[in-house]
Amino acid sequence: MRIDAIMIKAEDNVATALRDLHSEEEAIVSSGESQNQIKVIEAIPFGHKFAVLRINEGEHIIKYGEIIGSATQFIEQGAHAHTQNIESLRGRGDLD
Repeated sequence: MRIDAIMIKAEDNVATALRDLHSEEEAIVSSGESQNQIKVIEAIPFGHKFAVLRINEGEHIIKYGEIIGSATQFIEQGAHAHTQNIESLRGRGDLD
């Protein structure tokens, strides 16, 4: 089975694209031994993140089981999660 994106930890709410993904494509997301299908609702470039579930404004963005930022707006499942809708909390002293 092909793998289009990866999540490192089950608690992650974003996955990383392992190739360019196209709008309306069903992406296979691997997390450990499990795989899920997520419909990508916009183009996701290789190496970029997308939401694997709905993320509300102000919620933490979790990647590798770690908080990497905060959603600056609602992020729909399958949407690109990047600088346009995430504020980094690293390097600002917000995270210990």
